[in-house]
Amino acid sequence: MSKKGRVLVAMSGGIDSSVTALLLHEQGYEVIGITMKTWDYATSGGTKRTTGCCSLDDINDARALAVDLGFPHYILDIREEFGEYIIDNFVEEYLAGRTPNPCVLCNTHIKWDALIKRANQLDCEFIATGHYAQIREEHGRYIISKGRDENKDQSYVLWGLKQENLKRTIFPCGGFTKPEIRQIALQHGYESIAKKSESYEICFVPDNDYRGFLKRKVEGLEERVAGGKFVDKHGNILGIHKGYPFYTVGQRKGLGVALGRPVFVTRIEPETNTVVLGDEEDLFSQQMMVRNINLIKYAELKEPTEAITKIRYKDKGHFSTLVQQGNNMQVTFYEPVSAIAPGQSAVFYEGNDLIGGGFIMRSE
Repeated sequence: MSKKGRVLVAMSGGIDSSVTALLLHEQGYEVIGITMKTWDYATSGGTKRTTGCCSLDDINDARALAVDLGFPHYILDIREEFGEYIIDNFVEEYLAGRTPNPCVLCNTHIKWDALIKRANQLDCEFIATGHYAQIREEHGRYIISKGRDENKDQSYVLWGLKQENLKRTIFPCGGFTKPEIRQIALQHGYESIAKKSESYEICFVPDNDYRGFLKRKVEGLEERVAGGKFVDKHGNILGIHKGYPFYTVGQRKGLGVALGRPVFVTRIEPETNTVVLGDEEDLFSQQMMVRNINLIKYAELKEPTEAITKIRYKDKGHFSTLVQQGNNMQVTFYEPVSAIAPGQSAVFYEGNDLIGGGFIMRSE
């Protein structure tokens, strides 16, 4: 075995995971590659080909790189676990009037668990992925911090990882920018990998039509939820909508109502199939409750803590005060924040370090 140790690398066939394997191989680790088969888009009734980690082309690209560099490569079929947990949760969250965050759940409950389990079977000390984030040990805790490339930073989707898994995780891309990663691939003669485009869609909804996905997954859903009411904050009826699962907090376009001014979805009430509309100022809240928190930098927050809180992946972040209440977190923003969507992840930062995160329960 290499002096550096044996590492199991999650290889999607994309540029980031490919360069991850390449870098670790060069650094002297004994690399084993694994590609996780999570989803066949054709099974959902869509028309677009599978993309990202689910496509046959990308699986073949991952295997070809492993053969070229001379390390083993395996395919792990986790479609059953993925479907039961990620897909079912995605549907359930929309039916509960919330906006889900499948990438966070996938990382926390599917990919990392699957990687650690297989790493143990293959006697791998470490696992590695192509995420743009960084890890360090400090005072006995393993801390995630933002990747060097602020535009590509993926620490937001990693808040759910546990300390015992972080201890064994390596993020080789975290210290590089995206252009640098592409250059590394080019320098090593992997032009086709370097030129790969990126997908920003949910892997199992590659046409980006989550409404169509819900209709295909839940038989009779469209008929069941049609005819609900749009109301204002006072309960006055403004119109009829197509069904509460097909709307999200903050949505302005595609509402199908003409009120002579822009209006936004401010609240969703699944019990009565009601969608509340309001003006832009009605979207703002100064406090929210976050559930199912997982802390990374600290074991617990014993007193009010200042933090930058992000309420969605591309959010710039907002100054806030955190007060831990058991498994929940009360977040008070210095200034009101717009479109806080229940179900989305709230992620807390101290500088570039990830304090932790959780799922938004409600705004107040």
